[in-house]
Amino acid sequence: MKCNGSSIDTQASRFRTWNMSEKYYPIKLQRGLVVHQVARSNEISTVYQSRRAKNIVSATSGQPLESEPGAYHPKNHWKSMQDGLNAFYRFSRPHTVIGTALSILSVSLLAVEKLSDISPLFFTGVLEAIAAALLMNIYIVGLNQLSDIEIDKVNKPYLPLASGEYSVATGVTIVSSFAIMSFWLGWIVGSWPLFWALFISFVLGTAYSINLPLLRWKRFALVAAMCILAVRAVIVQIAFFLHIQTYVYRRPAVFSRPVIFATAFMSFFSVVIALFKVEILHIADIDEVVVCWTVLFSYGVIQKFMYF
Repeated sequence: MKCNGSSIDTQASRFRTWNMSEKYYPIKLQRGLVVHQVARSNEISTVYQSRRAKNIVSATSGQPLESEPGAYHPKNHWKSMQDGLNAFYRFSRPHTVIGTALSILSVSLLAVEKLSDISPLFFTGVLEAIAAALLMNIYIVGLNQLSDIEIDKVNKPYLPLASGEYSVATGVTIVSSFAIMSFWLGWIVGSWPLFWALFISFVLGTAYSINLPLLRWKRFALVAAMCILAVRAVIVQIAFFLHIQTYVYRRPAVFSRPVIFATAFMSFFSVVIALFKVEILHIADIDEVVVCWTVLFSYGVIQKFMYF
């Protein structure tokens, strides 16, 4: 009986302690905990309902559902690729690319003496020359943009370097890579006329644009005219003709009257365009477009002199 009495006393003591804790427990704290739990539940419910509503709207409109940050978005990936290609398209100055390709093609045709000369060997030689020249062309126009960033911010803000789409480091990387690839292609082709055309274009293009002591020849009208004359009138006409004549056809280096006429014609026209560009309006695009069409025109005129 003692034992049972002791147990009853212990339970009674615990009951009194529990009542006292309930009496003295801070009521405000209990209320705060309840309010916090209710607010948290409401917040979670609101976020869930908001996301659900957005998903319903997206599904109704045909738009893709939202996903977590960093998730793969095919459309975003495709859009970034399009933006990158568009920036490089503007960086490469496509009118110069077209002018260079058509010029080389026109001059290469001057080496054709008979219909059988137009063969896969001819087209291979022309493609090798055009590919190497276009790589060097992108180096030259890219270096020109790197040297004229502040000027282009006013005159040509759509260019990638001027607009900030390309950093200077990106521009330097592209320019260096294309120069190396151009020389590499010219070397593995094994045509000395082609390689020397690339080398002289590299030297004159660098001296024309780069802002170093005694260089940046574009500041001086006469020197700038001589650079354009050397590249557009002499190198394009003679070097690429010799590439087809001596390397592709393995013929002796004999200059026909059409080649001499084309060189003289382009020499005169290149000087006029260069002086017009540097001295009057400083329009960077006009020379390439006009020279491109002039080469085609000169080739049409040359046909009349083919049988002199």
